[in-house]
Amino acid sequence: MRKDTGMDLQGQAALVTGGGGGLGAATARALAARGAKVAVLDVNEATARAVAEEIGGLALACDVTSSDSAEAAIARAREAHGAARVLVNCAGVAPAERIVGKNGPMPLENFRRVIDINLVGSFNLMRLAAADMAGLEPDAEGQRGVIVSTASVAAFEGQIGQAAYAASKGAVHSLTIVAAREFARIGIRVCTIAPGLFGTPMLLGMPQDVQDSLAAQVPFPSRFGTPDEYARLVLAIADNPMLNGETIRLDGAIRMGPR
Repeated sequence: MRKDTGMDLQGQAALVTGGGGGLGAATARALAARGAKVAVLDVNEATARAVAEEIGGLALACDVTSSDSAEAAIARAREAHGAARVLVNCAGVAPAERIVGKNGPMPLENFRRVIDINLVGSFNLMRLAAADMAGLEPDAEGQRGVIVSTASVAAFEGQIGQAAYAASKGAVHSLTIVAAREFARIGIRVCTIAPGLFGTPMLLGMPQDVQDSLAAQVPFPSRFGTPDEYARLVLAIADNPMLNGETIRLDGAIRMGPR
């Protein structure tokens, strides 16, 4: 029988956006532990530097919504580590705002900002990283790269107040199969992870009673997911060559209610 081989991360270059904290920082650590040369990209260069110093990686300031900023960051990462075989898009925001609130309709610029960071930012890094990956030599499986983006269960069950966030994450989900089909001919796999309730600074900053109430909504295990569990799924995607074009829910079986 044919022996399927995952991606050997030892010595390979990797890019992680939003790598200064939360899911991105955990992913940067996990990739580095597997021997990858990790560039930690974050709009906050100080937090990126703290993670990069911890793992022996490279810290780069990057505004994912800007073509110039992203191109400059990837160029610096390429110069230091070579072209990346792995991109993980973790940069994102999750503000809560109703379409029509007490003060009237949501300002359009608020909606646009969320779309720019969560969707345009993911696409921006995807297009640039994939262009570099296309020039790499394929491995024994014919792979040139792996791209993992981050959606959310809100892509499927957005709650009241999540219009912008749910729209952005739903679009990231929809982009996944399109990109996977396009990049198949050059051996680049594309997957997306859709986390449920995770112990990121946003949730952990809420009052304890609110945290307990939210965690109780998760069927099993009845707790928040951890950034390390997200990072382990990133590694599993890299390891399994048949994972492609898929959005994988990582949510303890939660299905969000309307509010």
